Amino acid sequence: VRTGLFSQPRSLAPKYFYDHKGSHLFDQICETPEYYPTRTEAALLQEYAAAIIEHVQPDHVLEFGSGTSRKTRHLLEAARQSDHSMTYWPFDICSSLLHDVAGRLRSEFPGLEINAQCGDFTAGIEHLEEPGGRCLYLFLGGTIGNFDPIAAEEFINEIAAHMRPGDALLLGADRVKDTGVLHAAYNDEQGLTAEFNLNLLNVLNRELDADFTAEDFRHKAVFNEQDSQIEMYLVAEKQQSVYLGQLDRVLELEQEEAILTEISRKFSRQSIRHLIETSGLVETAHYEPDNGWYSLVLAGKPHLSD
Repeated sequence: VRTGLFSQPRSLAPKYFYDHKGSHLFDQICETPEYYPTRTEAALLQEYAAAIIEHVQPDHVLEFGSGTSRKTRHLLEAARQSDHSMTYWPFDICSSLLHDVAGRLRSEFPGLEINAQCGDFTAGIEHLEEPGGRCLYLFLGGTIGNFDPIAAEEFINEIAAHMRPGDALLLGADRVKDTGVLHAAYNDEQGLTAEFNLNLLNVLNRELDADFTAEDFRHKAVFNEQDSQIEMYLVAEKQQSVYLGQLDRVLELEQEEAILTEISRKFSRQSIRHLIETSGLVETAHYEPDNGWYSLVLAGKPHLSD
């Protein structure tokens, strides 16, 4: 936070959105009519989950940024329908959410073994426990778009380095499309995305003993066509001084000064393939709807002889 807020341009990492309240707000955003990525990805998973489980035959499913695991249920259900037993490893930054979700999943899928991992995967996964057996890694929700190009390649490289021959990665990536559709998705009429963005200030107040006033900021989300990415900001409505107790620093903000809180990059099929191939993985399946709005890519770790 010190690095991002006290430099120009000002920024904060989007991982700080996801306290318990933020996680549930995002779940509500996923239900809005404007937010197409979740239901598009869910429809693809519903259609292809059985084929994915059949192809990979995983002993373990490890999901980065699992959240409420809502879409993952399609894979868990496909495994149950085919009597395929496996362990689910939800990996998320919010421990209370993980606890709640694990309890619900155990009720919905009796006998499902769950090995929850609480941590920040953006800080590296070198200490992640090695699943014994074939593993399907999940990185869904278009979250790869929250990484800048270099960081995205580094993270996929990290996953690839963790994988063994026979393992697979299922990656969700949002695609370039009409800017009106993109703008609406991040500026929903109910104002849930704005509340989600502003909740970041509550997180800073709680965790860093800060004195932000959410009413002194507004949500802004715009599409940067040059970089093919949505950019989300908190904009100061007035000149203000904010004290962050844990940092013992005062943040001076001018009226209309903006803090970047998230980017959400949009991909083409070519840029997705480049991301996969530069990590040494091989694309084995590419699922997309008829309108080409979203991609689910299954990629494998090749054997040395491949």
